[in-house]
Amino acid sequence: MTSIPFVREFDFEYGRCDQLSPLVRRVVANNPGPFTYTGTGVYIIGRGEVAVIDPGPVIDEHVAALEAALDGERVTHVFVTHHHLDHSPMAHPLARKHGAKVYGYGPQSVAPAGGEIRLEAGDDVGFQPDVEIRDGDTFAGTGWTIEALHTPGHTSNHVCYALKEENTLFAGDHVMAWSTSVISPPDGHMGNYLRELARIRDRDFDLLWPTHGPAVREPRQFIQAYIDHRMERERQILEQMAAGQDTIRAMVEVMYADIDKRLHPAAAHSVLSHMIHLVETGRAHCEGEPGLQSVFRLPQPA
Repeated sequence: MTSIPFVREFDFEYGRCDQLSPLVRRVVANNPGPFTYTGTGVYIIGRGEVAVIDPGPVIDEHVAALEAALDGERVTHVFVTHHHLDHSPMAHPLARKHGAKVYGYGPQSVAPAGGEIRLEAGDDVGFQPDVEIRDGDTFAGTGWTIEALHTPGHTSNHVCYALKEENTLFAGDHVMAWSTSVISPPDGHMGNYLRELARIRDRDFDLLWPTHGPAVREPRQFIQAYIDHRMERERQILEQMAAGQDTIRAMVEVMYADIDKRLHPAAAHSVLSHMIHLVETGRAHCEGEPGLQSVFRLPQPA
């Protein structure tokens, strides 16, 4: 597979508030895991009257750390990239304390049905923003201006936030330095994800601040490696189909032969996201809606 130049080391301590740039501070919550890496990085923008992005989980020590970091300041905006349990639960409690509003895209296009393979940290099912934002909306505070960029793919309601004064992007789970992002149907959509990766790449940000892990310091090159990785996975799938493999299970057993079989169900969801994209773009065919049990074929020559 295409090599992505992952960066997994960065300097942090749980609960410590680090000044990352003239306008940006970060507090990392102590909720490490396979989908959160070292934990949720909560970003504080500005001084005095501030914005907070992805306040994270409601954990006593994390609540105390945020209170200490914000001592003497007032939160005017609470932004959420998407409502997974590692991003949004603290949003409304924090906003209520400061008399602020919570901003986010709104509900997912496809509500979680439950019982599916758990590929993420879990959905904050009851979450609803106070203000539903849309692509291109801008918000201003003391010394800062933020633009909302709707970036569906990881989830249908995922939003990144651009800080205009520093030409940086708070990337949520859209792009991360330590790992690829999970794209799991039905709410995750590979075609949308690839389109939005290209759009973020072409904005030429100087720096990306993901919610988990360290910064992406060469965004254009890094995002292109992300895209190349996905394109190579598509080529592998098409090769499997040409060799006669016609089910996702059969493809996974070959393509992921060198990984723990306990991870194969998660891998199957990743392959499904690619298969849906291949069907949508006319490069594969199946009867009915593509699913994990579908039989796939290459299109017949005209």
